[in-house]
Amino acid sequence: MKLSARRLSRGAPRGAAFLLLGLAGCGPGDAASSGAAGAPASGDSAGSGAATPVGMATVVRGNLAVVVRGPGRTDVLDVQKVRAPFTGTLTSLRVVIGDRVGSGQTIGELVGQASQAALAGAESMLRAATTPGTRSDAQRALELARRNLIATPLRAPRAGIVTSRGASQGDLVSQGDSIVSIASTGSIVFVAQIAQVDLPRVQARDPVTVDVPGRSAPLVGIVHGLLPADMSAMSVPVRIDLAPSGATTPTGIFGTAHITVGKRTGVSVVPALALLRDDVSGTVRLAIATPAGRAHWLTVSPGIQEGDRVEIVTPTLAPGQRVIVSGQVGLPEGSRVREAPDSSMTADTFAGAPGPATRSATPPRAPGSAR
Repeated sequence: MKLSARRLSRGAPRGAAFLLLGLAGCGPGDAASSGAAGAPASGDSAGSGAATPVGMATVVRGNLAVVVRGPGRTDVLDVQKVRAPFTGTLTSLRVVIGDRVGSGQTIGELVGQASQAALAGAESMLRAATTPGTRSDAQRALELARRNLIATPLRAPRAGIVTSRGASQGDLVSQGDSIVSIASTGSIVFVAQIAQVDLPRVQARDPVTVDVPGRSAPLVGIVHGLLPADMSAMSVPVRIDLAPSGATTPTGIFGTAHITVGKRTGVSVVPALALLRDDVSGTVRLAIATPAGRAHWLTVSPGIQEGDRVEIVTPTLAPGQRVIVSGQVGLPEGSRVREAPDSSMTADTFAGAPGPATRSATPPRAPGSAR
């Protein structure tokens, strides 16, 4: 009995060591595999895990403008030219391109060639005089030439904006030469190229805004009418009369006209970032946050878009319903979601908020779609 007791006591540490080695060999992967049979499916796992933080917006009822767009440039309908009334020297020119001038305003002075030649001859004679007598004669001739030197004023025929200059101060110009071109006030228009398929919707006096690079605010105007065009072309020029503004509108600058041809009232509006488009099937999807805090995907039919706001035609979305605008890509159906801090917005406030520069009017591919 004593021998058995000793063997048992000696064997106990070895058994404990083997037990520890066996436990150490069981890693996390083994433990996971042992419970794999009872693990939930991917959707259930997402639903039972921690809520995913997402950006949300609120569906609103709003009004959206129906807009027709087209590129174009500013042009001048009435250009008045100030020409030299006779051959002479342009002794002064007081305006530059872009200056506003009034009707009858003096913009420069012109001296006749004969008078200028007499003055130049008297000055040359005075420089060449070597005796008191010849110097006295030259001085009298110089005074007479100066008295006969009459500068004829050049005046603007109409109020407007200087668009070009054909001469500079000190130049010798011939009779009839163009010195300055002036665009009459109210004659600067914007000519937009509108696709022929959109022309039936464009009517005279439709309101227009024109986005021009380099200007903080758009130009404002109304549609005047259609201009003659080549009927084989895909677009037709449309004249847009611009409203008077304090800033000078240069000619020949390019921009984009936005013609409001109608309005949709009382429609469901969501931010454009809420929509994901499948490039293969063309379907558009949207994820809403249910009252239970779950993500639910809907296939929707978008309508018109104004800026960052998009109309949802079907299905009908109730005002106040929450839609997910960020973090929804790859989000499984039924996933638990929560609103990320400082992400709440309505479709109205979102229209003025800056969005990702790479986000286009065509949303990216919907999660899980085939390529």
